[in-house]
Amino acid sequence: MDDFKECAFNVIELAVFSGRLNSICEEMGGVLQKSALSPNIKDRMDFSCAFFDSHGRIMAQAAHIPVHLGSMAFAMSDIVTRFLWDEGDVLVLNDPFMGGTHLPDVTLISPVFISHQLLGFVANRAHHANIGCETSGSMPLSKSLSEEGVVIKPVKLYERGRLKKEVVTLLASVDKFADQHCLPGDFLAQVSANVIGIKRLLDWVEGQNYTVKYFQQGLAKLNQYGRDLALKSFSKLPRGKASFKDYMDGDGYSCEPVVIELTLSIHDNEIHLDFTGTSQQVGGNINCPLSVCVAAVYYAFAGLLPDYIPHCYGVFEIINVKAPFGTLVNATEGAAVSAGNVETSMRLVDVVLGALSKLGVDVPAASQGTMNNIAMGGVQKGLRWDYYETIGGGGGAGSSWTGLNAVQCHMTNTLNTPVESLEMHYPLRINKYAVRSNSGGRGLNVGGDGIERVYEFLVPLDVTVLTERRCFKPWGLNGGEGGEMGVNLLNDEVVANKASMSASKGDVLRILTPGGGGWGNENLE
Repeated sequence: MDDFKECAFNVIELAVFSGRLNSICEEMGGVLQKSALSPNIKDRMDFSCAFFDSHGRIMAQAAHIPVHLGSMAFAMSDIVTRFLWDEGDVLVLNDPFMGGTHLPDVTLISPVFISHQLLGFVANRAHHANIGCETSGSMPLSKSLSEEGVVIKPVKLYERGRLKKEVVTLLASVDKFADQHCLPGDFLAQVSANVIGIKRLLDWVEGQNYTVKYFQQGLAKLNQYGRDLALKSFSKLPRGKASFKDYMDGDGYSCEPVVIELTLSIHDNEIHLDFTGTSQQVGGNINCPLSVCVAAVYYAFAGLLPDYIPHCYGVFEIINVKAPFGTLVNATEGAAVSAGNVETSMRLVDVVLGALSKLGVDVPAASQGTMNNIAMGGVQKGLRWDYYETIGGGGGAGSSWTGLNAVQCHMTNTLNTPVESLEMHYPLRINKYAVRSNSGGRGLNVGGDGIERVYEFLVPLDVTVLTERRCFKPWGLNGGEGGEMGVNLLNDEVVANKASMSASKGDVLRILTPGGGGWGNENLE
């Protein structure tokens, strides 16, 4: 390769450089989706892909799942510094307290080398509906991490290109009915995504005749560019301090509300978020590791930035998070966390937006505030089946917009499972799938409506619901009313916001998801 002089990217070249990195992450996602076997990945698209520099700092990401990407951005540097890396290595993990989020989200990390020099890392994270939990769908009503499935501490699945049989056995153990000597199909799809990411990076760098030094200088420039743009954008936010608190419905074992409290301080060159005052970690599974808390914070502030600002490390290093150890949002190792990733993360976004609203920032009212997790399955014809999905709801209204109807909000960016795919793969029937009319909060701008989704069970099965906003409405802003709370019904009997149960053939589960909060007093129009 030719040796380049000191990197001198201008802003247009940096934008192209960033766009190329992002496009590689998008292609990784396309490969993962097209080669996966489960509807959870290929239909719902519950996965994320990203590129990190040689220090594990995030430099590019596809527009996938915010809770995946933010948590990887926070935790990756610590993960990659624990290992010596070689070409052909692939690391696998799902431990929430060692870089993961909750056990169903499995991450694969691969180093990228050029001329034996480390260029960076490609990584992807995907949700597995079966991660070896006794409860169908691997989203249990749990009291400890050990109840939630197989824990995969960071370990090399491939070492210098050699597949490690003992790790294959560990991954295959998530399904005792499957071949224990073969890598399950969705894991192979994740490996393939990283392979294409590495290939595209090498084709690009070698095709442009870049040296590793030149490429790394480009990453450094991009990082500084992102930081400068973020500081300029955040400089428009009002300076000051504001506090806000909101509540979780309960931990599944107690109906006592669980508080999340935040004090937000915005300064000239940095932003501080202090979660002191938040409840101590609980016995149920709504606890979350610090990485999930930080992911929610990153998402909320990324949403304030113009689209052209790259979501790289430089943007996020402006933001400082304090979350006392042992609290709901920074739980101790071994705590139950399966719902923290999906439910507590949503409330964290509500709390951050609520604090911003108190400072006068133009943000939306609360959206539905839950992912409405449904997990079910059983054993049929000697084979285990597991199904998992999240259901959309109402988006919060804002000063110049009405809330969106029937959408996935905030920390999830998945699609719905198409009725045709669900009914083809599982012994289920969808009797109704519709907008829940008039469930959005009233106001000058009306909150978005939720969803009504009705499942009929064609065989006996186990089912778990992990939901929120069944006790506390999504709040409105500036005089707008809150959205309607969600409701769970089994054969027309109300089911708790978090519950596991056995169902019979012919039983019907009806989920009514919350609406979004309204904005403004409608009488002042």
